[in-house]
Amino acid sequence: MTQPTIISRGEHGISRDQIDSNALKVLYRLHNAGFQAYLVGGGVRDLLLGLEPKDFDIATDATPEDVRNLFRNCRLIGRRFRLAHIHFGREIIEVATFRGEHSPRNKNGVLDNSGRILRDNVYGTLEEDVWRRDFKVNALYYNIADFSVVDFTGAMTDINDRTMRMIGDAETRYREDPVRMLRAVRFAAKLDFSIHKDSETPIYELSTVLSEIPAARLFDESIKLFHSGTAVKCFELLRHYGLFQVLFPQTEAALKQDPESEVFIVKVLQSTDARIMDGNNVNPAFVFAALLWQPLLNQTQRFLSDGLPVNLAMQKAIDKVLPAQLRMTSMPKRLSLIMKDIWFLQDRLANHSGKRAIAAFTHQRFRAAYDFLCLRSAAGEDVAKHCVFWTDLQKLSPQKQEKALQGKKSFMSRFKKAKKV
Repeated sequence: MTQPTIISRGEHGISRDQIDSNALKVLYRLHNAGFQAYLVGGGVRDLLLGLEPKDFDIATDATPEDVRNLFRNCRLIGRRFRLAHIHFGREIIEVATFRGEHSPRNKNGVLDNSGRILRDNVYGTLEEDVWRRDFKVNALYYNIADFSVVDFTGAMTDINDRTMRMIGDAETRYREDPVRMLRAVRFAAKLDFSIHKDSETPIYELSTVLSEIPAARLFDESIKLFHSGTAVKCFELLRHYGLFQVLFPQTEAALKQDPESEVFIVKVLQSTDARIMDGNNVNPAFVFAALLWQPLLNQTQRFLSDGLPVNLAMQKAIDKVLPAQLRMTSMPKRLSLIMKDIWFLQDRLANHSGKRAIAAFTHQRFRAAYDFLCLRSAAGEDVAKHCVFWTDLQKLSPQKQEKALQGKKSFMSRFKKAKKV
């Protein structure tokens, strides 16, 4: 059995003041009940890097049922992975039981013929659990019993070298769960780490295995990638490793046909990153609408060439592009409806007065569609005059807005003259 390196309280920079108070409550209650209790994974990694963790996950030798008996506010979830979620209002502290090695005789752990994990409720010890984790930098344990950090894998070296390395044979681990390739990209982008060659090389060869993952899970992972605050870097790495073409095959084909269309995607992702850094809300429908914009334009143009009117051509294009994407990354219907609104409003925003303009301005998705329009303009599409019009309109009083949209241009012209003065 590998002996861990124990980094004592005086040798690392983690303080209990940096740990979420509810996570501390869970750690202490487990410890006081006689169970082992460790803060584990990204929370420990981020604290060591001087970052603010997004989640505080806990590992223990208590079974999910033991955890539920200790916490009235606990809910057990998952069949593939049995987890305990402890609720503190809207906050959830996730508690996982130490996992053990898979054995053909253990029905709680099931692999398919390709080596993919189908069920993983095999419980074990701390020494076994560490080898079930994905990357070394995510395999550090903060022990509430003595405030030390336990390192079985040499993770501290990788953190100091700013390197991502898979625990065990990378190809085997990616086949167990191909989503680990997306996690490698997300962590490398977030932490500004490089992926070690031994962990990087199999990604090029196994990228297509992602297509075997359920579409709902790939959608969730896509949101994590593009709402990470490092969406531009994630996008670049996904394309570099051939993962993007699996997640968004229509978009990859459009990018190869017209490389300049990448500019718009990057503008949208930069905007998304900026909003997240500023603490503003973001909606995945906006990013997905942008990622599929060029494929939609291409399909719309084909139907326009057949003589269809714009609205009908776009509707037929949506009916072709959206279902094809949903087969790869499914999403709730409410999000696909938002995407459609954003797309259809682009044509309406080309009108500066009349019923179509008024309908666009009063639409509940106007602001999203307007932002989309102006990002198209920033990317070089010939829509700058429309972006300027709607920008100026929003600066007017409600009365002047109404009259301008009704076609009374004198109000707009006066406004523009006033700006020049």
